Amino acid sequence: MGEEKPGLVIIAGPTAVGKTRVSVELAKRFHGSIISADSMQVYRRMDIGSAKVTKEEMQGIPHYLIDCTDPTEEWNVFRFQKEAKQAEKEIEAANRLPFLVGGTGFYIQSFLYDIDFTEENTDFALRQELLSLAEKEGNHALWEELSAIDPEAALAIPENNVKRVVRAIEYQKLTGEKISVHNKREHEKPPAFDAVFFVLTMEREKLYHRIGVRVDRMMADGLLDEVKALKEMGLTEKDVSMQGLGYKQLLLYLDGRCTLPEAVAEIKKQTRHFAKRQLTWFKRERNVTWVQVDQYPYEDDLVEAMAEKIQHHWMVY
Repeated sequence: MGEEKPGLVIIAGPTAVGKTRVSVELAKRFHGSIISADSMQVYRRMDIGSAKVTKEEMQGIPHYLIDCTDPTEEWNVFRFQKEAKQAEKEIEAANRLPFLVGGTGFYIQSFLYDIDFTEENTDFALRQELLSLAEKEGNHALWEELSAIDPEAALAIPENNVKRVVRAIEYQKLTGEKISVHNKREHEKPPAFDAVFFVLTMEREKLYHRIGVRVDRMMADGLLDEVKALKEMGLTEKDVSMQGLGYKQLLLYLDGRCTLPEAVAEIKKQTRHFAKRQLTWFKRERNVTWVQVDQYPYEDDLVEAMAEKIQHHWMVY
């Protein structure tokens, strides 16, 4: 599996494309363990809305970074990278093959390229000042400030992603270097792993249909009750965990700011937009094998094709 770098299989792609089942089947074949690269499945008590892999779905395959923090705590790329590295060490020590599986491209990139996300350059007074600006004048005003100092970063960061906008401004003010320059330099680093990188995709209308079906199933499975319970714990839209798709929209309903059908329709709409952004992110990645899921009539055929690719990469027979 590569003499100099440890082996890694990455299975990425948009929400609802079918990453979970395929990754488990492949992990069974290659004596693998799975590290989740999902920004929501880390939270305990947030199972339905995150489409969290169940014990039954795991089929005995070890999974890492699932249910590892409370929804009251903030989870970010720094924590992900640190804990994913520790998980990889444990998997390697057990003589298993690590599979990195999920749709959060930023997390996958941080792990694959061992990107430097040092938190040394942090000024909490400046951070609070920037957050206050967003609260008083709106997210667009904060994004405009980033656009003035680092237009390239502003193009890459949605204005409603306040956390990343703040970090980009903060980085430039504290280091004198644009975060876009830093990110470009880090992204040009060679991978830290000998990786087989799959991105699952499918015809857009089919994916959108699957998203709609999934949201309806989540509602039938009790997503509203899950959000009610989190709200009763004291969680609000200000908590990072509650910014997740489904949770944010149902909080608005519970607060009387929209009807339930409006909330469900908005979940579907925002999830479609999210899937589109995920695909755009992965199109920027290097050395990726794109897998058109809907070209395979049976899941076994899909798994077999991906297994052959892995075997060929490392000549495992």
